[in-house]
Amino acid sequence: MKKIIAFTLCSFASAIAFAALPPLSPEAQAEADLKKAKTAYAGKVGAFQLCQSQNKVADKYRVSGTPAPAACVAPPPFVAPVAAAK
Repeated sequence: MKKIIAFTLCSFASAIAFAALPPLSPEAQAEADLKKAKTAYAGKVGAFQLCQSQNKVADKYRVSGTPAPAACVAPPPFVAPVAAAK
């Protein structure tokens, strides 16, 4: 019972703390958008590298006469997002 009460109180306290936070400034929002874009790009690069390594292993064990694995598509260079003009 004490655990349930403690959990309930903590959840209400965190909800109040997050509700009282002010909105982000435009500079902070732009920085957050840039970080989000960089993270998404890093995911694309990681997927490309994984595809290359999987193809390398598949080529190593491929039996002659079977089709080659699909080619990997390289992600385009990173381009920072443009802030929306207001």
